[in-house]
Amino acid sequence: MIDDRTGIYGALALRVATGTLFLAHAGLKVFTFTPAGTAQFFGSVGLPGPLAYLVIAAEMFGGLALILGIYARAVSLAMLPILLGAIATVHAGKGFFFTNEGGGWEFPAFWAVALMVHALIGDGAHALRRTRLGASKSPAAAFAN
Repeated sequence: MIDDRTGIYGALALRVATGTLFLAHAGLKVFTFTPAGTAQFFGSVGLPGPLAYLVIAAEMFGGLALILGIYARAVSLAMLPILLGAIATVHAGKGFFFTNEGGGWEFPAFWAVALMVHALIGDGAHALRRTRLGASKSPAAAFAN
């Protein structure tokens, strides 16, 4: 059972943490690797280079939306393909542990699970625009959204 008093703050913490990670990764692509360098890397792993610009934008705007709580449950689901794509194209062949050479799939898989959990438990406290993913008759559900 989710604690009706504190569950919304757990969802808030999860939302802000995942949003911050997306902003950090967008910043890494923009300021360290550069957008052109990121596009070149995408091409080297078999993805269309221009997809890098879409991923950077999604990480920036998705990260901000998560932090601010703007349709955050839906944004969590929308961000999943980025992480699943990173696992499939970059990390899967490098083993499980993220400390492996080139980074295994441990971290992006955990991050994907965190996004799924967030989508399931609700937007959390202080969300600016709440996501309605279906009606529930449970009193606890009123606090989880």
